[in-house]
Amino acid sequence: MYKPLIILLALLVPALPLRAAQPDLIVYADYLLTMEAGAPVIEDAAVAISGDKILAVGSRAVIDGKYIAPKSISGRGRVVMPGLVNGHTHSSMTLFRGMVDDLELMTWLNEYIFPMEARFVTPEFVTTGTTLACWEMIRGGTTTFVDMYFYPDQIAAVVASCGLRAVVAAPHIDYPSPGFEGWDDSFAAAREFVQRWQGRHPRVTSAFAPHAPYTVAPEHLQATVEAAGQAGAPISMHLAEAPAETAFINTNYQTSPVQHVAGLGMYDRKLIAAHMVQLDSADIALTAEAGVGAIHNPTSNMKLGAGISPVPAMLAAGVNVGLGTDGAASNNDLDMWEELRLAALLHKVASGEPTTLPAQQALAMATRTGAAAIRLGDRIGQLKPGMQADLIQLDLSKTQHQPLYDVVSHLVYVLDASDVVTTVVAGQVLMEDRQVNTIDEAVLRSAVDKASGKIRAALAARDARS
Repeated sequence: MYKPLIILLALLVPALPLRAAQPDLIVYADYLLTMEAGAPVIEDAAVAISGDKILAVGSRAVIDGKYIAPKSISGRGRVVMPGLVNGHTHSSMTLFRGMVDDLELMTWLNEYIFPMEARFVTPEFVTTGTTLACWEMIRGGTTTFVDMYFYPDQIAAVVASCGLRAVVAAPHIDYPSPGFEGWDDSFAAAREFVQRWQGRHPRVTSAFAPHAPYTVAPEHLQATVEAAGQAGAPISMHLAEAPAETAFINTNYQTSPVQHVAGLGMYDRKLIAAHMVQLDSADIALTAEAGVGAIHNPTSNMKLGAGISPVPAMLAAGVNVGLGTDGAASNNDLDMWEELRLAALLHKVASGEPTTLPAQQALAMATRTGAAAIRLGDRIGQLKPGMQADLIQLDLSKTQHQPLYDVVSHLVYVLDASDVVTTVVAGQVLMEDRQVNTIDEAVLRSAVDKASGKIRAALAARDARS
């Protein structure tokens, strides 16, 4: 008998408005760059984060009027932007930082790096070196990196633990390498690694890493192409890096490195091509048509005398060009701020045009287009609702930063890694007020001292024999 009355009351009582989903974290900023193409800088802004994703981006007034979060980070004197994307590195090689410098690429590799790797690289070495690299990247505002090094399970485990995001690519090469006798066992291990880590962790993407076209035979590159196609996995590879590689490919295959690997099917896969220095117009056109991501490593290429990548021509052709540090053995750090500044300056000198590669474009290479180059552009590289909550804050308040007229100009030409104060990945605060939260620095320093002591002793013994 009460049912009609209940229905009548329900119709008469106005529906209560649904409460907006509330964030877990709000990060404020005096200036905010979403890095969306053409988007303006937002002043007095905020980013609301729910779980691992961005919930809302806008003015402080709008965000505060709509959301309340249990935690917030002040933005006074700070700029917020997407975290930087390091498109090519060898993280564990931080332990070879400064070991040997000022040598030609092949001499550096064959007489120093390869022998020292054979002697010292172990799972423990890789864990320590990767942890050191991750600490440096968190401290400097890099939130995503593409890695290519031995014992990738250890690399992936460190990434999962420290909170960063990474494409971890398992190397395979035709010659003996740490843990392997040659191609057969290294390629088998790479396939197993890719399968083992696919879908295993939301911040780890497993990938293949045939070292280079001068260290991997054509039939083996084709095997990688087939395996990557079956797994739907990316490929990271050194390509067209130096004159010696170009000469080797031309002598043995009568073509360019790009045309060589493209003819083997590599350009039909999700290829992340590191360096891309030795290119002609046909190579650039093919790279653009195939949608291959190119990673520019200005410091490493300059230090090893490899040449200057034709970045402006690639960008003009529509290639997604990102930035990378390469390994700390040839850089000698993992500072992406140096890379984007050098990229902006180097191509002005190379072209003789001061308008070449302006600050906004250089910054995009370290964020939006860099994310697209490594095939994660739908998830990272921009601050907008639904994207992963990977962002950083930088301090603009130092006296040496004054005056401020253009935030983008300051980011490229004034600020550096020491100005990063907050690093957030997937909604987790990895660093706040310049304090890294996810890595014990004292324990790390002890492990680095232990590993580097062995290398230092080996170098001293080598010097004594020579």
